[in-house]
Amino acid sequence: MKTTTVEQVKARLDAGEQLYLLDVREPNEHSEFNIGGILLPLGKIQNKQVDDIEDWKNKEVLIYCRSGNRSGQACLILEQLGFVNVSNVVGGMLDWQGKFVK
Repeated sequence: MKTTTVEQVKARLDAGEQLYLLDVREPNEHSEFNIGGILLPLGKIQNKQVDDIEDWKNKEVLIYCRSGNRSGQACLILEQLGFVNVSNVVGGMLDWQGKFVK
């Protein structure tokens, strides 16, 4: 499984890069704070309910959650489902908020 840091993701967003961001947290977490990713909770991924992102299979998908645990699980499942380029955002939104939200 590939990983990326919140610093790398932020730099790419700041540079105007079009990223495929996937938020695997719960809806309430997503509504409290998010960085623009599509919400697809881990439970749906575990149940293979990934129709919303089916067209991302050959894209680079950056997956995040609160701390990096659920996103790591999501990466493994999506790889098994044929997604070819997924990366876990280590540290998740806790790390992001700690570094970039004042």
